Amino acid sequence: MTMPLSIAPVPHDSTAAGLPDAATLALRAVHRAASELRRGTPVLLRGGDHALVLAAAESVGASGLAELAALAKGPAVLLLAPSRAAAVAPLPALRPVLGGPVPGAEEAPVALRLPPSLLDPALLRSLADPTADRLPEGTRAERLPVPPLAAAALALAKLARLLPAVIAAPHALLARDGLLSVEAADVLAYPAAAATALRKVAEAQVPLDGAPDSRIVAFRAADGGIEHLAILVGQPEALAAGGGAPLARIHSECFTGDLLGSLRCDCGPQLRGALLRMGEAGAGVLIYLAQEGRGIGLVNKLRAYALQDAGLDTLDANRALGWGADERNFLVAATMLEQLGIPRVRLLTNNPDKLAALAACGIGVEGREAHAFAPNGVNDHYLETKARRFGHLLA
Repeated sequence: MTMPLSIAPVPHDSTAAGLPDAATLALRAVHRAASELRRGTPVLLRGGDHALVLAAAESVGASGLAELAALAKGPAVLLLAPSRAAAVAPLPALRPVLGGPVPGAEEAPVALRLPPSLLDPALLRSLADPTADRLPEGTRAERLPVPPLAAAALALAKLARLLPAVIAAPHALLARDGLLSVEAADVLAYPAAAATALRKVAEAQVPLDGAPDSRIVAFRAADGGIEHLAILVGQPEALAAGGGAPLARIHSECFTGDLLGSLRCDCGPQLRGALLRMGEAGAGVLIYLAQEGRGIGLVNKLRAYALQDAGLDTLDANRALGWGADERNFLVAATMLEQLGIPRVRLLTNNPDKLAALAACGIGVEGREAHAFAPNGVNDHYLETKARRFGHLLA
């Protein structure tokens, strides 16, 4: 007998009246705006008395550029990270920043005025992507004052896992044009809001080689975006409930290393080695974050690999693409551990920043367990860079 479906409000996603609350609506708007940028559609970014109509340089086509031009109330500019702008606008104020120390803060965007000849989809992709076809000789762009909301515009492109390169133009707030609209403040708040909105959505026993008593728990944010996973070996929650600190590893997904066994990194050995140690200890938790390539995504990681093959190290390759040295959000891991009932851990890591980030998010880090693996002849320079420039403890 078929039973009628009953749809009940989701507690974390609804008000008492059954309608989405403001926080959920904000998450949805950012997620939708990022999706629009990915498909080459302009979006409207608002903040106070300012508004920009945006399109991603990587994905916009001729129709998207025509739509942006029709909606613009002033000349468009190209917004770039300084490290990328230095390569396409060789001005004294835009010296290349590669080879320097890891930046301690986000770098302010740069705005460039493009001649009409560069407002072409293929040329825009070349301006955004150092691995794309080279720009024509003599290409120059004039630096302009950075418009309001520029930082949020590049942040939205990053949330879409696109290169942080955006065509932006002023827009009249009262225009009725059907553009999807998003608040700049919601874009900047999205990483923390999505992390704290995570909820468990599925759990199953998955026996693993070396850790047969294992479960996988899936978490999803209120915007319905990508899922993060927790692999629990044994009963780490029970250990934590008794005042103990189980072994834990915060592991960012690596398609090439974890799944394919790539020799370019040490991710695969770290993943399997952590699970083996947890199996031997009888309990542990591995937080598997959907933050490939230190948060830049798989496509951008492949671009970074191409730049590494041309001579850059892993840090400078990320920055040449316009991304930061490390774009990961460890509040995601802290939220998952909290919901799993694991407030204290002994962290399997070589990265001091992970220790500090997890502690800053309220998780008690009661010790670091060294987790280094010998170089394999291919990843030697990669490991040396992690030690020298990221401060990883590999000795």
